[in-house]
Amino acid sequence: MWKSVNGRLIQTTDTARIKFRTNVSKSIIDTLHALAIEHDTHPNYLLESGLQMVLSQGVITFNKQSRPKDRIQYKTTYDKELLEQVKEFAKNHNLFINDVLEYSVDFIDFENIKNSSHKHRIE
Repeated sequence: MWKSVNGRLIQTTDTARIKFRTNVSKSIIDTLHALAIEHDTHPNYLLESGLQMVLSQGVITFNKQSRPKDRIQYKTTYDKELLEQVKEFAKNHNLFINDVLEYSVDFIDFENIKNSSHKHRIE
């Protein structure tokens, strides 16, 4: 992200975002990467969109027996406030965060996602 200070642009880190590591299905990650290329965005922006939709519904129907067996480690950044809400949501529904992440993929709102240049915005 860039900030305009006294008419000059200064590159800064977006403090609203934090790094987070979890285990997610490899097939879901592959799907997210393909969708990200198709929609000119990043996989974590797609996940954030889906998470926001799931949180706004307030309900999750997740079958713990259907957890994927191909989970691999996945590291990326998320909006700090959104991630805290997801942690609380998962805890309240007796699920793991990666379960909620994987579930949210089906709820991505492709009309309202950040594009790939969002991280290079000027504020």
